[in-house]
Amino acid sequence: MSVNKVTLIGNVGKDPDVRYLDNHVCVANITLATTDRAYTLQNGTQVPERTEWHNLVFWRGLAETVEKYVHKGDKLYVEGAIRYRNYDDQNGVKRYVTEIFVDSFEMLSSRGQQKQQDVSAQAVNPESQVPPKSESGLPF
Repeated sequence: MSVNKVTLIGNVGKDPDVRYLDNHVCVANITLATTDRAYTLQNGTQVPERTEWHNLVFWRGLAETVEKYVHKGDKLYVEGAIRYRNYDDQNGVKRYVTEIFVDSFEMLSSRGQQKQQDVSAQAVNPESQVPPKSESGLPF
């Protein structure tokens, strides 16, 4: 028996990169930052804060949900499997990639933070405004 399970809690580094494949399957990629806090050892040595960046891959329905609701700065709880791949770039140099293929995730940012981010995004780009909703939450 073997287990390939990754659990992360962190902050989204940039808005999702979403694309649709030829067979209409949605794929979303985001980066997630996890940070270990700085601390001081008993002998007085200071250990600085350390941030790790993780490449997350979402498929199908999860990717569509990410496209609609996940934004830069959101805090996410993610579960998935780690995968490694490599490829040769344009110059023939071998590149290595580590990715987390997400099985499930939960948004940990409060709705107030998300709405505030949406308002900020609309102020910057008025063409991206969301259509008004009725009290029931559905578009008019």
